[in-house]
Amino acid sequence: MGLLVIVVVWQVFSRYILNAPSTFTDELARFLLIWVSLLGAAYFSGKNQHIAINTLPERLNPANRKRLNITINVIIIMFVSCVFVIGAAQLVWATFTFMQITPSLQIPMAVVYSIGPISGFLIIYYKLTDILEIMRSSPEQVEEEQPFDREEFTGSI
Repeated sequence: MGLLVIVVVWQVFSRYILNAPSTFTDELARFLLIWVSLLGAAYFSGKNQHIAINTLPERLNPANRKRLNITINVIIIMFVSCVFVIGAAQLVWATFTFMQITPSLQIPMAVVYSIGPISGFLIIYYKLTDILEIMRSSPEQVEEEQPFDREEFTGSI
């Protein structure tokens, strides 16, 4: 994230102050944003701070809430396995096989796209850990996922 900020500040500085825009910063900023976004998604998934609708779990008894939480985590694992791991891995393989490189940076596109499977494996790891914790706990101990707490995310201002 820090590197992304530095790259964007340099792009603005070189374009408007030096009147000579940098040739690589636009592309690098785009690729860094992809990496930050997907790693951020994995991080928030691991912290269970992703977007969730909690209407149904609130109405269920503890045993059914436990089953629902396990089912939701299994569905997330299946989706992430198909899209992030299998789909993105095929994309990485294809771009590596055809030796596709980026126009400005001249790095393989497979490096850029490799964050898909990486974040997919992280999300799957977190969800498997969640399932194990849910299964080990008694139904009364299963807490519903807490909604996103803006204050905790931004800190005190």
